[in-house]
Amino acid sequence: MRNAVLLLLSGLFFIPGIASAAPPIPDSVIWETGIEYSSPGDEHLQLNLARPKTGSGPFPAVLCIHGGGFRAGKRDSYDALCLKLAERGYVAATITYRLAPKHQFPAAVHDTKAAVRWLRANAQKYNLNPAKIGVTGGSAGGHLAQFLAVTANVPQFEGTGGNPDQSSSVACVVNVYGPSDFTKSYGKSVDAHEVLPLWFGGNLETKHDLHVQGSPLYWVTPNSAPTLCIHGTEDKYVAHEQAVWLVDKLKAATVEAELLTLEGAGHGFKGADAEKAEQALFAYFDKKLK
Repeated sequence: MRNAVLLLLSGLFFIPGIASAAPPIPDSVIWETGIEYSSPGDEHLQLNLARPKTGSGPFPAVLCIHGGGFRAGKRDSYDALCLKLAERGYVAATITYRLAPKHQFPAAVHDTKAAVRWLRANAQKYNLNPAKIGVTGGSAGGHLAQFLAVTANVPQFEGTGGNPDQSSSVACVVNVYGPSDFTKSYGKSVDAHEVLPLWFGGNLETKHDLHVQGSPLYWVTPNSAPTLCIHGTEDKYVAHEQAVWLVDKLKAATVEAELLTLEGAGHGFKGADAEKAEQALFAYFDKKLK
């Protein structure tokens, strides 16, 4: 019960549907779970992977990163999306990464980069195209996905999670209500004051430098990956303006960027909003990776 309450309270950068029943496996998909991709320290980080059963390949790939306020969440929340992507001709993986407060920034960043490097290192085994790797995530996962898109070839964020000979760059990102500037989260999010100090080891006053370093907005360059942001106007956890700032800065850096605004939608899409967001995600990856 206590864990359930913690999940409910960890609203900031959280994508609903963390603990859902395992989805049925389509006949056209090969599904593998619990594959270890990195072992930092005493951790054994795993991923679930879906891929087409037939077709010549190599297939484009999508890495999915769960939300949960950097302190909660499970990779299983993206199992269903991975299976749908595999049905559409992608190799899709959802990962476990290290969580706060035990593991603070940039541990989760190191893990996501290790996951991209693992995909490239295993491209031949899983019949994926290492030049066509996209990434998506919701909330905290959206932030981590975006961070991958703007920090390719930044040595301090690579970590020691394995396959150092591979690149952690991605071809494109679909960022679903992920934050872009933590220095402006306080007072604009209902629980930033609770969540961010756990991840950064202090609040904006005591760890201002880390709040800047951890914000994708400050890492945008002309080499950033093409981006689609999907964000609701009534998001109480990550303000819609966070997506506006990011898309504007990407465009100013001559990076292709789009913003799909869902009027009246909050944090965690439901019904028609969820369907519209999912269709936009599929269309964007089809355009960029196929």
